[in-house]
Amino acid sequence: MKILLVGTGGVGEAAAVIASQRDLEGRWLEKMVLSDYNPDRAGEVSEKIGDVRFPAEKVDARNPDEVKSLIEKYQIDLLFNACDPSFNETLFDTAYEYGIHYMDMALTLSVPHPTDPYHKTNIKMGDYQFAKHEDWVNSGKLALVGIGMDPGAVNVFARYAQKHYFDEIDEISIKDGGNLTAEGYDITFGFSIWTTIDECLNPPFKWEKEKGIYTVEPFSEPELFTFPDGIGEQELVNVEHEEMVMLPRFMGDAAKKMSFKYGLGADFITMLKNIKALRLDDKHSKIKGTRLSPRDVVGMVAPSPVEVAASLKGKCCVGTQVTGKKDGLERKIFIYQTTDNEEIMKRIGCGCVVGQTAYNPVIAMELLATGVWQGCGVLGPECFDPDPFIRLADEYNFYMGMMEMESEYKKMLDKKALLNV
Repeated sequence: MKILLVGTGGVGEAAAVIASQRDLEGRWLEKMVLSDYNPDRAGEVSEKIGDVRFPAEKVDARNPDEVKSLIEKYQIDLLFNACDPSFNETLFDTAYEYGIHYMDMALTLSVPHPTDPYHKTNIKMGDYQFAKHEDWVNSGKLALVGIGMDPGAVNVFARYAQKHYFDEIDEISIKDGGNLTAEGYDITFGFSIWTTIDECLNPPFKWEKEKGIYTVEPFSEPELFTFPDGIGEQELVNVEHEEMVMLPRFMGDAAKKMSFKYGLGADFITMLKNIKALRLDDKHSKIKGTRLSPRDVVGMVAPSPVEVAASLKGKCCVGTQVTGKKDGLERKIFIYQTTDNEEIMKRIGCGCVVGQTAYNPVIAMELLATGVWQGCGVLGPECFDPDPFIRLADEYNFYMGMMEMESEYKKMLDKKALLNV
């Protein structure tokens, strides 16, 4: 497979390094072209990898002609979009128009309701892409959308739980947390600054079978959740995220409700509220005498994920909690992935948030390149058999965990274990 990677920021770099380490012999990866608006950045990543299969190129991701030129030059099979989601429409359409496969890690952006954003939906995340599903089906090509960590691996976890652990599902709840700290920094962004501001300040989505997709207020419905692997208890709040528009499309018949909650921490929430109060979240207006929006300035001056990666200590954990019934008994499990920053820095030279995200598209690339996953249309990872993904993740040393939580079913399992001692 020949891949055009557009965007060599934190996740793009991590994905390229992971792919190069995984397929040293070129068994399934013939070429991965590293392209970026900043050619020096693309060149740094290419030099770091040191493999002729990873050439560097300059590209303006908003210019379809420049993207098409690279597709044609290298006879690309798949366009891997590792840019901010604001570039999604252009890259998604360019891949379709050129007749190649497409992959991204976040859906096209939402536009909140203009007068009642916390009670009514308007343009939802992914609406632009899912509306073109039939066009992609007719083209015979696949647009695999939302294949990062969350969304992405957590969608696979939901399918895996449905397939192996439940007869019926009441709730699917995605939970994201960690205990990361960065020496010398009061506030850090572990992921794209633009994306973080959007998803944290926009009205969060939730889903219920009787109501469909609906919105609530940002940072609402706090709950305490204890993460595994020494991370411990954190307060989680509602945040806008793609899973709430992806999972209901394919798994809406399997569950009664779905939610996404994030452990942001009080200081981070206060910082985001202050950004909004000062209108620094504005991405449409321009600062007088410049071409920059207020959010552009925040993105320029805030510590970037690449900048702080080596300073971070601790772990991040993302998983899917599923509640339902098995053999007539109530059951609750948490399928998750934990990444330690110091360990992954040694392994791939990238931070844990971007590294944890980047493993999943590379795993998916291998499944597609080897024909294990097949499909056409605009599909999320929940639309495919989860078992090969979970098996391959182990081969990548990207280990998943499963925690049986207190329930009637766990009591039954504990009783059986005692009887067998």
